[in-house]
Amino acid sequence: QVQLVESGGGLVAPGGSLRLSCVASGFTFSTYHMSWFRLAPGKGLEWVSNILSDGVNTYYTPSVKGRFTVSRDNAKNTLYLQMNSLKPEDTAVYYCRTADNRISGQGTQVTVSS
Repeated sequence: QVQLVESGGGLVAPGGSLRLSCVASGFTFSTYHMSWFRLAPGKGLEWVSNILSDGVNTYYTPSVKGRFTVSRDNAKNTLYLQMNSLKPEDTAVYYCRTADNRISGQGTQVTVSS
């Protein structure tokens, strides 16, 4: 079964950190460029970050650059998003996707609030 399963979301105070994970199955994860997106309340879907299949090249939307780090472990079929210095405006459901948008996970909720 082809799927992506996110985990690691939760409630965190402003300035805190979370690490999201996304486990892939049913397809050759190591050959896919991967993306993180987020959907905040009342807003449209926002692209957050991309990482190429080899894990070397990464890209970020300006609002998270310097705070978030995307990485992957192709041996474990897992994508990560390390989120530091979290802000209330980072509150959203976070989704991992293949960069061609063919496969998407179900999302994990991140809430940044005191």
